[in-house]
Amino acid sequence: MGGWAIAVHGGAGVDPNLPEERQERAKQLLTRCLDIGISALRASSPAIDVVELVVRELESDPLFNSGHGSALTENGTVEMEASIMDGFGRRCGAVSGITTVKNPISLARLVMDKSPHSYLAFSGAEEFARKQEVELVDNDYFITEDNVGTLKLAKESSKILFEYRVPTVALIDSCTSQAETPPLTMNGLPISVYAPETVGCVAVDSQGQCAAATSTGGLMNKMVGRIGDSPIIGAGTYACDVCGVSCTGEGEAIIRGTLARDVAALMEYKGLSLQESVDYVIKNRLDQGKAGMIAVSSNGEVACGFNTVGMFRGFAAENGSMEVGIWE
Repeated sequence: MGGWAIAVHGGAGVDPNLPEERQERAKQLLTRCLDIGISALRASSPAIDVVELVVRELESDPLFNSGHGSALTENGTVEMEASIMDGFGRRCGAVSGITTVKNPISLARLVMDKSPHSYLAFSGAEEFARKQEVELVDNDYFITEDNVGTLKLAKESSKILFEYRVPTVALIDSCTSQAETPPLTMNGLPISVYAPETVGCVAVDSQGQCAAATSTGGLMNKMVGRIGDSPIIGAGTYACDVCGVSCTGEGEAIIRGTLARDVAALMEYKGLSLQESVDYVIKNRLDQGKAGMIAVSSNGEVACGFNTVGMFRGFAAENGSMEVGIWE
């Protein structure tokens, strides 16, 4: 075993015109989350506890698209989803359609630990949350003023918005004018600027056990009831005895490509390294979709890959290495 390691992401598809102030704020948040995870791993916390702890921190900050600060549905409400997976025994838990649970990732953990199931959704997940006595809040808690304004832009353009956090002039133009260049598409339908900001964390502890966790509010102006890749085991999240993976990006493409599971499969069946597996999946499994991922191996390796302009990400390992970045 190569010691513990951790990686965290705040989404792929970064706006190339992202203001410097927001870049610095994102780096500070990623650094804070890494420090939380590093402290837990140094204290010999299991990887599954670490990824939940870090994602809870990300859900509590409105900067990225999870928990407080989640994207809004076409009805102006928030429907969140999350999943978590323990590589030891491939135990997992996932939730969708969450509207009142303050930290969806912890509800996913409870589905894994306290229910006979792997996935609960909508009213059933909310009822399970009440029975488990988790912290509940009004749906308004998750809604920010910025997101309300950007939903208005999305409705005016009749589009799903991927860049919903910083509505720059370029974004507004893309929503209100006919572009001469072919638009980006999802499942054959036009979308706007691509910059989802799902959050995730992967970790391997000192015992070589891997875990992964992913949480999101989904797409701005999404249809009520839409489920993306984040709660789907093997698509947005996967962990086993060789690695842990968390994805971000175009959920429909990630689902079709079973991205997270494919990384593990390449390592298990083809003997590829962690980075080789990530690179192959990003290059060959997205079918023109846009996405990114972070991963750790049971040997203490860390890897990432993305085919977008950038990805909010950070890494640290027991050997002392640490990096926080946005661009390639």
